[in-house]
Amino acid sequence: MAGIDEKRPFIPVGIAILTVSDTRTLADDKSGDTLEARVRDAGHRLEARAIVQDDRTKIFDQVKAWTLEPTIDVVITAGGTGFTGRDVTPEALEPLFEKRMDGFSEIFHRISYEKIGTSTIQSRATGGVANATFIFVLPGSPGACRDAWDGILKQQLDYRHLPCNFVEIMPRLDEHLKRG
Repeated sequence: MAGIDEKRPFIPVGIAILTVSDTRTLADDKSGDTLEARVRDAGHRLEARAIVQDDRTKIFDQVKAWTLEPTIDVVITAGGTGFTGRDVTPEALEPLFEKRMDGFSEIFHRISYEKIGTSTIQSRATGGVANATFIFVLPGSPGACRDAWDGILKQQLDYRHLPCNFVEIMPRLDEHLKRG
């Protein structure tokens, strides 16, 4: 049965938040603010937060750099998942993925469908793993960020969540790499 095992300790993880937008600044980044508040309220560490333009290279470079930081376990992006010409976040990050997380997109769309109906198909939310770091690519609306955090990430980033969670497998994400 799914739920929180209060006998297990809470283990905070390091999270970076990237807003992808040509128009937002930190002063008016409601999606970034939404995610930051939830990360902090859950007891995790906000290790970094930034905004980059809808540009494949800038998105890729920022997320890749964060995946190489030892204090960052999770990167969450907000924005650039639609179908317009400037929406390139999935294209920028999927080449970085060593493993895709198809279930993240499926669950996100199920949750989103309950709130916005068929409009959920206008999002290309995705997730994956790169450099032993979880990466979640969310739409840029505060509502979508709330849905993803409240409905998926809050539980999966809590070591106490059973029957399983992302935190308990973090030490094994890079076991495929050869070590000296």
